[in-house]
This record gives sequence, structure tokens and C-alpha cells, in this order.
Amino acid sequence: MEDVSQHLKVNKETIRRWIKTQDFPAHRAGNLLRFKLSEVDAWVRQSSTDNETD
Repeated sequence: MEDVSQHLKVNKETIRRWIKTQDFPAHRAGNLLRFKLSEVDAWVRQSSTDNETD
């Protein structure tokens, strides 16, 4: 999560909130959360496109 928060320049709590409320691309491996940066980047692009059309 540290790497993703640094990559997006947001707080880790923001990532946790997005996972719970906005279908953020995270995969559970036991108690751990795993992320693919390509999926995260695609989610960011899609989210920004969705916000422009609202």
C-alpha cells in the first residue's frame, strides 16, 4: 500500500477508503492487499474520465 500511495501521491487512508467505497483495484492475499500498478493507473484514468462526464 505504501508504494501505491506514493505512486498516486495520496495518503494510505485514502487508498483504504477507495477500496471500500469506489471499487479500487486491490487483491487480497490472506490478510495482505496486493496491487498491480497497471490496474491502479487504469482505474485512475477511468475515474477521471467518469468525473469529466458528470
